[in-house]
Amino acid sequence: MKFAFIQAESNRFPVKALCRALRASRSAFYARRRRSAPVIRFDELHLHLHRRMKRLFNASRSSLGSREMMKKLREEGFQVGRYRVRKLMSRLGLQVTQRVAYKPTTRRKHHHAVADNLLNQNFNPTAPNQVWAGDVTYLKTGEGWMYLAIVMDLYSRRC
Repeated sequence: MKFAFIQAESNRFPVKALCRALRASRSAFYARRRRSAPVIRFDELHLHLHRRMKRLFNASRSSLGSREMMKKLREEGFQVGRYRVRKLMSRLGLQVTQRVAYKPTTRRKHHHAVADNLLNQNFNPTAPNQVWAGDVTYLKTGEGWMYLAIVMDLYSRRC
C-alpha cells in the first residue's frame, strides 16, 4: 500500500522524501517496482504473433499444444521457443481440450436373444401398472463407470 502511494506521488515529490515520510526504504520501493508486473511491449510484431496464435488455435479446434504451435509458428517465420509459446498461450487463455474418442456402450451385433416388441410403440397405457419400462445409462466418473437404472410405470410416469 505504501509503495503504491509512493509510486503515485513520485511525479510531485522526490522518492527519497516520500520514503522517509512513510518509513520505507528506497531500495525496497525500487525492488518492489522492479518485481511488479512487467511491461509488455505490444508492437506490431507481437500483435501479429498473438493474432496468429489465436487463429491457429481456433483452426485446430482447441487441440494445438505449445510444441505443435511452436512448429507451425516457426514454419511461418516467427522466431519463438516452446516456453515463450507456452507463456503466451497461458496469457491469451488458450488451453488445450483433450478430445475423447467415442466409445459405444451398446453392442448391436451379438448372438443373444432380443426381446419381442410387445408395445408396438404404444407408450400410452390406459391404466396404472399395465406397462412398466426400464433403461440403463452409463456414467463415467473418476472412480470408473457407474450405472444408472430406471424402472417406470408408463401410465403415471413415476419411477
